[in-house]
Amino acid sequence: MSSTTLIDPATEQVIGEVRHTSLEEVEEAVERARAAQRGWAALAPADRAAALRRFAAVVDDHVEELALLEVRNSGHPISSARWEAGHVRDVLNYYAGAPERLIGQQIPVAGGLDVTFHEPIGVIGVIVPWNFPMTIASWGFAPALAAGNAVLLKPADWTPLTAIRLGELALESGLPEGLFQVLPGRGSVVGERFVTHPHVGKVVFTGSTEVGARVAAGCAERLKPSTLELGGKSANIVFADADLERAAATAPGSVFDNAGQDCCARSRLLVERSVLDRFLELLEPAVKAFRVGAPGDEATEMGPLVSAAHRDHVASFLDDSVDVAFRGSAPEGPGWWFAPTVVLADRAARIASDEVFGPVVTVLPFDDEADAIALANDSIYGLSGSIWTNDLARGIRVARGVESGTISVNSHSSVRYTTPFGGFKASGLGRELGPDAPLAFTETKNVFFYTGSTA
Repeated sequence: MSSTTLIDPATEQVIGEVRHTSLEEVEEAVERARAAQRGWAALAPADRAAALRRFAAVVDDHVEELALLEVRNSGHPISSARWEAGHVRDVLNYYAGAPERLIGQQIPVAGGLDVTFHEPIGVIGVIVPWNFPMTIASWGFAPALAAGNAVLLKPADWTPLTAIRLGELALESGLPEGLFQVLPGRGSVVGERFVTHPHVGKVVFTGSTEVGARVAAGCAERLKPSTLELGGKSANIVFADADLERAAATAPGSVFDNAGQDCCARSRLLVERSVLDRFLELLEPAVKAFRVGAPGDEATEMGPLVSAAHRDHVASFLDDSVDVAFRGSAPEGPGWWFAPTVVLADRAARIASDEVFGPVVTVLPFDDEADAIALANDSIYGLSGSIWTNDLARGIRVARGVESGTISVNSHSSVRYTTPFGGFKASGLGRELGPDAPLAFTETKNVFFYTGSTA
């Protein structure tokens, strides 16, 4: 039986071994999920809601434990990991309000009464990436459970520990056996079977655009719905009339959070040409002050990259052709460290278009509003982004012009579980999160009751 050896990214020490789920075990898990889902869907909506709140309460009791697991397994700073664990609790509490609000419609028709019902799909397969193992998992399993489905969750090979623990906590909270199962293993085995299995009714995938395209193709072949949250190369657009000090002070966090391992990272910094030099003067001390260090240190803002292989991938972008403007600092010695890096590049350069998925930001000047929008849209991706301007009308115009799913104005915070989230172009397919997210895990059934009042 194959397995993955887990290594602490900050120390390079082995922290454990996780056995992979076999194909036969996936088959068995699907059958358990189908049986559990029938009972779960038959519960009164208020009872499902109460069960999700109990799950949230148990997660709340284990926030510190979950955070420490993420520090060791993923290298996340402890302050970030605590927030992430608390976020899972909050997502569960938020979607606990959904079961009693999955309300259909009464549609005016002649000759009778026409109504709609939102029926659960059945078994949902959720495939989670390694960069935010807890938070992204909760965005899939919480609304799916709220809508009356069972969930099979496949964590990433490198970072499965918090997902495994959440599966245990679900049982401790009283969720039925088989309703929420965590299946560590290879994507080519577990994830592929989610796509091909006739009794997995929907697949939710977060990860690379390349793999997402294969998931989409496999689901389309079987007319199976899927939601895909994929890559990004998001623009952080700074106009000359913006609060430059604030924009520069917050820019490092917008791209170096989680060591840049974030599909929403604002990894293209677009600055109006007339203020480019001044902005770089403000940005340099902010980057050099960004605290990179031991994940367990309360003061750390950025930890290591997730693996040696990924560190090599990020480093491959910084060849001799790249103009490095300045860098921050990173610890020496064991650990997969990488200093925050700011580069200047031509618009046609690889580093300006490809997703680095590390703590590297490319600065690109633009001339005017139209040029900013064109440059922001000159990408296959369209996931997130920010706009900095003191002109409200411009903020609205540019936000409407940029082809991206989630945009903030004068802020780098744009993704919330209470608002819709999804990508344009190669950044995804479908939108989830927000109050309507549970509907993405239902089929709409239309029923006409004939009353005999008309022929």
